[in-house]
Amino acid sequence: MYAYVARQAILDVEQEICGYELLFRDSFENTFPDICPDKATSQILSGNHLTGGLEKITDGKCVFINFYEDTLIHRFPTSLDPKNVVIEILESVSVSEELLDSCRALKKMGYSLALDDHDFDPKWDIFLPYIDMIKVDVRQFNIIQISKYIRRIAGSGVKLLAEKVETKEEFEKLKTLGFDLYQGYFFARPEVLKSKQMQPSKLNLMRLVGQTASANMDMQKVAEIIEQDVALSYKLLRFINSPAIGTGQKITSLKHAAIYMGEVELKKFISLMALANACNEKPDEIMTLSLIRARFCSHLAINKGDSENPPMAFLAGLFSLVDAMLDEPMDFVVEKLPVADELKMALTQQNGQLGLYLKLVLYYEQALWDKAEEMAVVSAISMVDVHEFYQESLVWSAKVKAEVST
Repeated sequence: MYAYVARQAILDVEQEICGYELLFRDSFENTFPDICPDKATSQILSGNHLTGGLEKITDGKCVFINFYEDTLIHRFPTSLDPKNVVIEILESVSVSEELLDSCRALKKMGYSLALDDHDFDPKWDIFLPYIDMIKVDVRQFNIIQISKYIRRIAGSGVKLLAEKVETKEEFEKLKTLGFDLYQGYFFARPEVLKSKQMQPSKLNLMRLVGQTASANMDMQKVAEIIEQDVALSYKLLRFINSPAIGTGQKITSLKHAAIYMGEVELKKFISLMALANACNEKPDEIMTLSLIRARFCSHLAINKGDSENPPMAFLAGLFSLVDAMLDEPMDFVVEKLPVADELKMALTQQNGQLGLYLKLVLYYEQALWDKAEEMAVVSAISMVDVHEFYQESLVWSAKVKAEVST
């Protein structure tokens, strides 16, 4: 499964790239598909930001993303770093007090806001104190109309970005009008990029949405649902790294993650995932193996009597194949997760007690019985128990797979 996104360069007056606008795509065909705009934005966040990180797509430069009514009002942009993102508000969005309140809140959090495809309608004037940039489609207006509008907003302090610049002559004329940034075919056409994607199960998402309907969410139940799905687990921890939540905590279990986030941010995460994955494929074998390993490692930790490790052992097994899922080195993937150092060491170097559990399950899977027994001895676990734990893990993962495949 892959995620697609197009990026189009945004340049300054010296024609130096200072950022990229991200445009949703569902294939290498470079056109916007027939899809709900809010879902398109959610899929960009889920498929790119919560998987590999937007900085990988934009080479660390500023990212411009369209946000529509629902995603703005529900503050979905807060999963992004305000230092590196411009939130674009389309002219088709309905002007409302709710939207204005969201813009005030986002501005207060340090986000840059832009009016995209601005139509010069005075109804947007009340937003100008919170707007950093206005994007003007130069194919929609002539030079006289643009000049008149620029004079009207003189002194507002907003930057001007010219969209759909197609010739050098247009570029030179717009420079004389005072435009700061430029975007269009004269500089670069949108470039489609593809990345490996992890998809959560549709049933698990439905269960989570059901939990959000309750006045008081059952955090234990939410954690149980998420821990059955490696994609949800991984993206939840990536979401925790957002500026709105912070990264001060080292997460040791999924219940810990859910409680640390709090109900408001957790419901936001669930809404984002549900919207982005309205259509979904069945889990593949690599996810099934991740579940087996998670359950198996949890059994080993409980058997050994580890006081804190049962939940961390589960995460160690669950994330042990995330590098293969994303086609990225494990070091790169783990660096993006706010997990305990012990878990990071286990995943990247197979060190520590959690690393021993991972070695044991790897040797067991490969039928390297001598090495598996050696790890069992080190962990003070009998091979009889190892066999029993693995068989139970197979049965448990099969049940989970049957449930999420229906």
